[in-house]
Amino acid sequence: MAQSQDRMATNTMLIISAVVGVVVLLILWLFASYGFFGAFVLGLIVGIVVFLILYFGFGGYVGAETAQSPEPMPVASPEPSVPHTSQPAGVPDPVPAAHPEPAPEPETAADAEPAPAPATDAEPLPEPEPAPVAEPAPVAAGDETKPVMLPVAREGGPDNLKEIKGVGPKLEILLHQMGVYHFDQIAGWGPAEVAWMDANLKGFKGRVSRDGWVEQAEILAAGGDTEFSSRVDKGEVY
Repeated sequence: MAQSQDRMATNTMLIISAVVGVVVLLILWLFASYGFFGAFVLGLIVGIVVFLILYFGFGGYVGAETAQSPEPMPVASPEPSVPHTSQPAGVPDPVPAAHPEPAPEPETAADAEPAPAPATDAEPLPEPEPAPVAEPAPVAAGDETKPVMLPVAREGGPDNLKEIKGVGPKLEILLHQMGVYHFDQIAGWGPAEVAWMDANLKGFKGRVSRDGWVEQAEILAAGGDTEFSSRVDKGEVY
């Protein structure tokens, strides 16, 4: 009978642990943006921990209830009464002998408190992956500013804008028509000017920020070379 009760209690603990693990898996997978495998591992770990807590926290209590009850203490038989004999006058009655107090009964297994659950070596939770770095928000349409354009190129002629990666022969002609002739013009553009150019390059929208024109133009305006400009100078491009 006791073994049957223990088996039923263990099965109940397993069912509770499995339900808790499945609930944790679904919550992490559906609402916490965890992958299915990560949510499954965490759900399994939580289910194991819950089972260990239930087993060691309540399993010992169930086992204690099924332990064999202590045998009843034998009832001491009453002492035989001693007939009272008359004492001579003037002789005091004898003082009855003091009986020792019975020793306290030892605690039984049923009265003992259940042992605390031992610490479990549960597998540590995996560290969350670092959040992706958010890209800077694009400049709002109202914050766009048209760059300063030149009516003609300065003395010495225009720079070879094709040395900027992303500027081909057709786009160079379009830039000249808009009033862009030199590297230092592009190098001086801020976010608002870049946003305006990205929005107004017909057929090439978004090319300025996507190909990093400003960074390349800063190097070229200072007299330096980029890997792409070196290829253009050698005639390997265009």
